[in-house]
Amino acid sequence: MTATAALAAPRWRDGLETEYAPLVETLEQLIPCMEVPLHLPWIDAINALKKQRGAVIMAHSYQSPEIFHGVADVTGDSLALAQAAASCDSDLIVLCGVHFMAESAKILAPDKTVLIPDLEAGCSLASSITAADVRALRAQHPGVPVVSYVNTSAEVKAESDACCTSANAVQVVEAIAAESGSDKVIFLPDRYLGSWVATRTGIELVLWNGTCEVHEKFTAMEARHTRERFDAKIVAHPECSPEVLAEADFVGSTSAMGRWLEKEKPTRVAMVTECSMADNLRNRFPQVQFIKPCNLCPHMKRITLPNIHAALHDLRHEVHVAPDVAARARAALDRMLAVGRRETV
Repeated sequence: MTATAALAAPRWRDGLETEYAPLVETLEQLIPCMEVPLHLPWIDAINALKKQRGAVIMAHSYQSPEIFHGVADVTGDSLALAQAAASCDSDLIVLCGVHFMAESAKILAPDKTVLIPDLEAGCSLASSITAADVRALRAQHPGVPVVSYVNTSAEVKAESDACCTSANAVQVVEAIAAESGSDKVIFLPDRYLGSWVATRTGIELVLWNGTCEVHEKFTAMEARHTRERFDAKIVAHPECSPEVLAEADFVGSTSAMGRWLEKEKPTRVAMVTECSMADNLRNRFPQVQFIKPCNLCPHMKRITLPNIHAALHDLRHEVHVAPDVAARARAALDRMLAVGRRETV
């Protein structure tokens, strides 16, 4: 019997709806209202365990609303979670995201225990390239520095000069090029993000043929249809294809999308990114009608309230990074954190 199966599901108790009234009101606006009573006992049990363990739960913006709003202490994009891990006071972090995020948290907080609720929560970008691939690229392009998107394994980060997120990719590329005196940078592994960065800098980029399995599904035709049918503004993540980005009114990281909405206050908007992003923003922008071109990340959705509860209850699955790999990857992540968030919106 697995650890998850051995744990009894928490039971409903009187007073839950009153105790969690503000959360109930929020969730009923974001998910089917009949689901809320099913989630509340899990949320209550997780919050009790979290307090008992002194844990911090960090959740990416692509997590479902019952996780993002119900149990998370820290929420945001990859950069925000990395920054939070680096400054975290708790000895126990539960990372509700995919595996490379949990690895990054462990690298930046080596003395902390970092748990991921499901070891199979992977990433198509991270699995598209290996450390051996990076070494081969370096051999093909001697002296050219390597910038790796944070959506990579610890081993790939360890072979890189710097990491970046979509929030600071342009600035990291330019900083590393200037430091190395090179007019060329190897940019890994997302070819679409790399193509977008290349339009915003004079640095020549050597790209890898990796893509995000969520963002690559969106098409320019879908974006045009959404604009024409619903008179909606199009906001797209730079992991989308150049054809989709050409249709967008704004391109930026998940955090930048929220800042753009705050500034522009559109009547209707389509968020061309993972579907839960729009769900979580609807609470913040009730005046905006969200048109959802919905693609779900199968890896993000492996994280659930029951396996968060199991992770806290059994202190599983702990993330480990070999010390020599962690030390080299930490240098690349520290360069990313030193640049910080540079988006103008």
